[in-house]
Amino acid sequence: MDISGKVVLITGASSGIGEATARAASRAGARLVLAARREDRVKALASELGDAIAVRCDVTDQAQVSSLVQAALDSFGRIDVLVNNAGQGLQAEIEQISIDDFRAVLDLNVVASLVMMQAVLPAMRRQKSGAIINISSGTTFADVPGTGAYVASKIALERLSAIARNELEGAGITVSTMIPFATNTEFMSSIRAGRSEAEAMTAGADFDSPEQVADAIVELIGSGDARMDLVPVAYGGSRA
Repeated sequence: MDISGKVVLITGASSGIGEATARAASRAGARLVLAARREDRVKALASELGDAIAVRCDVTDQAQVSSLVQAALDSFGRIDVLVNNAGQGLQAEIEQISIDDFRAVLDLNVVASLVMMQAVLPAMRRQKSGAIINISSGTTFADVPGTGAYVASKIALERLSAIARNELEGAGITVSTMIPFATNTEFMSSIRAGRSEAEAMTAGADFDSPEQVADAIVELIGSGDARMDLVPVAYGGSRA
């Protein structure tokens, strides 16, 4: 899909990959719906980018998701692309995982992404076109101690994406998965638990920029491929 003139809804748009994707999509001529809990930041970004609206939304609240989608339709009349970017990390070994933390991460990383897909699909079906990009993580390529809860949530999201893609075949709607590598964002500072352990694990790693990931997301929207990863070959990915 060429996103010039298309309406692109991005969750978690207040920083990092979400903000960078908003900027990349804007440069490509898209009209934007920017969603995040930090309303001041998405409002500032929307005013900077021009043909965009900002909506405060906690994607774990189904009523707020419904209001977000309605705001997009009221402003632009359609939704062409959903980038399911909102998410949170959790670092803890299996015996130490707080069940409340695990449920919260599953709710945000998996259930909320499904709620967002369900919310935009009626409009996309009416249009007979659409693209959904679900953001996973390169941590799914390895069995690193302490990542079990987070990886479980992202593997679940990947399977939801793949099955949704098959279910929507013939409807003009593609569902794709983007798998970034380590990226220089606020992810570590917002991790739900185990921040110091996660920082120690990634110390010395070469981080991609959010802009690299954003450009790849725009490319994936354009190709409609099932998935793309930015994981180096040395870690089991496809990036040379």
